[in-house]
Amino acid sequence: MTELSALYQDVILEHNRSPRNFRRMDDADRHAEGRNPLCGDQLTVWLKLDGDVIADVSFEGSGCAISKASASLMTAAVKGKTRADVARLFERFHGVVTGRAAGEGQSDGLGKLAVFSGISAFPVRVKCATLSWHALKAALESGAEPVSTE
Repeated sequence: MTELSALYQDVILEHNRSPRNFRRMDDADRHAEGRNPLCGDQLTVWLKLDGDVIADVSFEGSGCAISKASASLMTAAVKGKTRADVARLFERFHGVVTGRAAGEGQSDGLGKLAVFSGISAFPVRVKCATLSWHALKAALESGAEPVSTE
């Protein structure tokens, strides 16, 4: 394992053990549920909007370390961002974890989310890493139906 891979693994394990923004938000403007039947991950993402800006975001649920760490890092990354910023970040993150954004500099602009850049080598885990992002997108679009990675 390379030094960088070990660091990335440590970040994922830390966010799994102590996820950021892991709480129910009773005064949320929107929320969406997400399920990954293959792995058993399930979560709910809550949003509080201030106009076009995500003023607060949280999640609760259970799942594998990758799923929980992705949700934790996602909430930290999108808080204070506009809907347009989040849409661009979603596309960039999704491109990296699915391997569509291959090449040097692929994870530029992702910040700590770059820890997931190696996930594309494990196709089954891509669904774990993207579940919270799809739930976030559904919440922003006011989706009432739970999202599924199936």
